[in-house]
Amino acid sequence: MSPAEQRADGCQTRPVPPRRLLLIRHARAAGGPVDLERPLTAEGVQQAAALGAWLEHAGLVPDRVLVSPARRAVQTWEQAGAALSSGVQPIGDARIGDNTVDALLAAIRETPENALSVAVVGHNPSIGELAGVLDDGRSDPVARRGVESGFPAGGVAVFELAGSFAAVGPGAATLREFRVPGD
Repeated sequence: MSPAEQRADGCQTRPVPPRRLLLIRHARAAGGPVDLERPLTAEGVQQAAALGAWLEHAGLVPDRVLVSPARRAVQTWEQAGAALSSGVQPIGDARIGDNTVDALLAAIRETPENALSVAVVGHNPSIGELAGVLDDGRSDPVARRGVESGFPAGGVAVFELAGSFAAVGPGAATLREFRVPGD
């Protein structure tokens, strides 16, 4: 029995799976005069569907999904979510659309304790910046290079957290994977 499965008093406990945070930049979007109304391109729709298929295949289906109110972010999750077996319903959160690291962290920190996996569907620069500051220095080097390359549209960074979502902050997570499904 591993130490994680035995308490100090000798009683057995079940191992607690790590919490996961998925930072997702919306898929490719068209231009438009009103930023909030920019839709996904046809390529972006395919990219978002590939994202959902990858999440399902990789066993990374989130318990909770926070989505920017921007049309392209909503459409990204509609397409990705359609490929998932769980049918998790997104939560629109204007703070994700604020596009700042502080606003993203505030939204993530309100995650209920029973959630083990949270996806945030938002925008650059905040998604890429948050991915950079969360890393605890033990990240996968290939994933780290992917994040540092500019966090392209449709990209997803997968972090493991040692603590709760309420305590998430700079240096509090380990980057395990970075992908751009469909590319």
